[in-house]
Amino acid sequence: MKPFTYERAASPTEAATAAARQPGARFIAGGTNLLDLMKLQIETPAHLIDVNGLGLDRIEETQEGGLRIGALVRNTDLAADARVRRDHAVLSRALLAGASGQLRNRATTAGNLLQRTRCPYFYDTNMACNKRRSGSGCSALGGYSRQLAVVGGSDACIATHPSDMAVAMRVLDATVETVKPQGATRTIPIADFHRLPGDTPEIETVLEPGELITAVTLPKPAGGAHHYRKVRDRASYAFALVSVAAIVQPDGSGRVALGGVAPKPWRSEEAEADMPRGARPVMAKLLAGAKPTEENKFKLPLAERALAAVLAEAKG
Repeated sequence: MKPFTYERAASPTEAATAAARQPGARFIAGGTNLLDLMKLQIETPAHLIDVNGLGLDRIEETQEGGLRIGALVRNTDLAADARVRRDHAVLSRALLAGASGQLRNRATTAGNLLQRTRCPYFYDTNMACNKRRSGSGCSALGGYSRQLAVVGGSDACIATHPSDMAVAMRVLDATVETVKPQGATRTIPIADFHRLPGDTPEIETVLEPGELITAVTLPKPAGGAHHYRKVRDRASYAFALVSVAAIVQPDGSGRVALGGVAPKPWRSEEAEADMPRGARPVMAKLLAGAKPTEENKFKLPLAERALAAVLAEAKG
């Protein structure tokens, strides 16, 4: 691990301003992803800004009937919140499907959204990776790609986003609240928060330099039956090959988002119009334009079968 300096911020604006002032600065809260990357020298921040003392660790009801989740709410607390379990159960189920109890006790809401890919070539500093070093190439193209993206990738990167929570947030139509240096704030729909790789896979979100996530807001409850199905190589502590977050209404309509198949949580409102007709027409639209490799083409029928199982469960 390379040397770095450290400070504790007293307010969100102070944290954002400090990050903008020092090139190479990073925010740290739970550190469950960042510290691992620092030990491997994949991330080499010159300065860490500790945001744990900013009071962003509460879950509050909004005037619109939804929930405002502070950026520092730990995954364990969010999954266990009675309001989340009652009204936004897909989120609770997604959180409990991720990581381990120990990690959930430390991992934060904002950190979960910002965690970086688990592509093996990203973690192997001896291999070319455009996400790790822009312009170096992508070893995954033509390499081992079983866990990687089948849709949304590019000629520069086929890594997948690893978060379970983000997939549930996408199906719930969450919004991300931020503060910029000097105090300006903005609200970002979760659909627009993560970027596809294109020619710049190292740029993973729409956050600007120094911009700090302060909260994630859920709209009023969507109703219906909430499901999160995660298909993985082992029963626990494994990232999704395919995951399905779905909200199914009594008439068969609903919403669906996929994890494990793309560089961001994958959803198409157009495809959801076919939910009453079953999984096959939904997936035909949701995964249109997919470009799987020989090693991960199994994800296409696997996603369809996972959604079919969710729809069957919803029907009882």
